[in-house]
Amino acid sequence: MIKCKAFLFVILSIAIFGNFSTVYGFSNLKVDSKSKFPKSITSLLFAFGTAENPQGKLVSTPIAYNAASGYGFDLNTASNVKINSNTFSSQKPTYFSVNVPEGNYQVEITMGSLKNKSNITIKTESRRLLLNQFAIKKGKQITRTFNVNVRNTKIDDKTSIVLKDREKDILDWDNKLTLEFLGDVSIQSIKITAVENLTVLYLAGDSTVTDQDVEPWASWGQFITNYFDDSVVVANYAYSGSSLSSFKNSNRLQKILSVIKKNDYLFVEFGHNDEKIKGEGNGAYGSYSDLLKEFIQAAKDKGAIPILVTPTQRRFFNENGTLKETHGEFPDAMRAVAQKNNVSLIDITKLTTTLYEAWGDETSRKAFVQYPANTFPGQEKALDDNTHFNSFGANEIALCVLKGIRELNLPLKNQILKETPAYDPKKPNSFSSWNLPMSDRFEIAKPDGN
Repeated sequence: MIKCKAFLFVILSIAIFGNFSTVYGFSNLKVDSKSKFPKSITSLLFAFGTAENPQGKLVSTPIAYNAASGYGFDLNTASNVKINSNTFSSQKPTYFSVNVPEGNYQVEITMGSLKNKSNITIKTESRRLLLNQFAIKKGKQITRTFNVNVRNTKIDDKTSIVLKDREKDILDWDNKLTLEFLGDVSIQSIKITAVENLTVLYLAGDSTVTDQDVEPWASWGQFITNYFDDSVVVANYAYSGSSLSSFKNSNRLQKILSVIKKNDYLFVEFGHNDEKIKGEGNGAYGSYSDLLKEFIQAAKDKGAIPILVTPTQRRFFNENGTLKETHGEFPDAMRAVAQKNNVSLIDITKLTTTLYEAWGDETSRKAFVQYPANTFPGQEKALDDNTHFNSFGANEIALCVLKGIRELNLPLKNQILKETPAYDPKKPNSFSSWNLPMSDRFEIAKPDGN
């Protein structure tokens, strides 16, 4: 069996990089949103170094990404890279992108250096966390595998997702698979393989769920990616400022329904922006409840598993140290819909209430985008946000979601990494223990829907 696999890989490598290069080689790697991998090609392998390597595409110089080649070091970071005999190394934030069609990909990264120790953080697309400060001893070589969802806006020949202007330039929607490397980085190879047999978690939600593209903003959807095994991939369609109605009207639900399959999951968390919709027929027990039922039934019709998630609390305290209830009837309305429709519900409203009260008024600020002036480039005024999280806070919310998955006894709980500890929001983590390296891309403007 091992020999057969090795032979298959050699044949695959030749098909991609060898005699068939005039048809499927890197000169033709560029794809657009309409493209798909040829059926005979499912994998791309990039080997870094100056030494000859019989497998894959040898990247011997820090080539900058360009549309013609379809791969390279992206976002003006090629100058941060040094190519060694069998690795690329960097001590500054570095991006490597490959132009690929829409789909789910297994990314296999071989790391480590013969000469130096490494400490590597890896994010993908719009800062989805894959690996946090992974230490590798000098002379060691370690391979880790991650799953990445790459998508485009196209639904069919006539219909596409309608993006907001602020979304059009973010990494989640650029038709590339982008990897971000931080720390003392030594990378030997990157193998990207199209895969289809994964459990997909589709996320529908607002700014507290979406992949926030730039620092210091963050949401739980881009951190939960760090806690599942290689049988799961997260496809996050949430966007800042969205309500159930705008999510549907921008064709995002339609897009999810065009690709979701049996036994996938649809997590639905809305409320922050639905509360602002006034008028007859709206409100918690009006259009909000009706649309929740529509989302539920649409997922069930596809054989998928809908999970309702009540909205995260806002950080507003009473004088006695308890948290104000700022969502009105909306959490209760979602609870009622879940019960009447026999759908699982994760009560993040209650979990985050417990979480913030455990921290207290002052300490809880560390979980939100609250920074004094001049903390970040171009930030002349203090940031004081009680709705949106920083990376620390977003990770704590992701742990709350995982707690909900486990308590519901969903099959998905068996796909959470075994080393993920149980989480108790009454005893939350301390900000002093959080040291995830920040990306170097910033934006001071608040996400939509504050």
